[in-house]
Amino acid sequence: MMVSTKGRYALRLMIDLAQHEGEGYIPLKEIAERQDISLKYLEMIAALLNKGGLIVSSRGKDGGYMPAMPANQISVAAVMAITEGSLAPVACLTRMEHSPCEKAGACLTLPMWRHLDSLIDSYLSGVSIADLISGNV
Repeated sequence: MMVSTKGRYALRLMIDLAQHEGEGYIPLKEIAERQDISLKYLEMIAALLNKGGLIVSSRGKDGGYMPAMPANQISVAAVMAITEGSLAPVACLTRMEHSPCEKAGACLTLPMWRHLDSLIDSYLSGVSIADLISGNV
């Protein structure tokens, strides 16, 4: 399991928006400058988060983005699910949703991988954007 720059930058985007909550819609250009992230890359990430319902957008002179809900209601797991898809520690767990591995029945390591996957999901589901801002992780 390796979190890509897309997932990491999505968290930075969500944190930035939450830190500027109450200021209205925040232009991506401002966030890109503050976070030192390419505007084009940030636009792609914002589109995913918008489609996923974590942020809302507005066009026009005062347009930009803002969180769709309070920061304490947005989990890291939700951001990762939208930007990364699966964070499964081994590929067979991701594939099992579509076509089970032919060795799954005899695999002695599968229960361990499932447990690790559950721990990762449980931990990331319990960490909110507000927790990241406050350092309560």
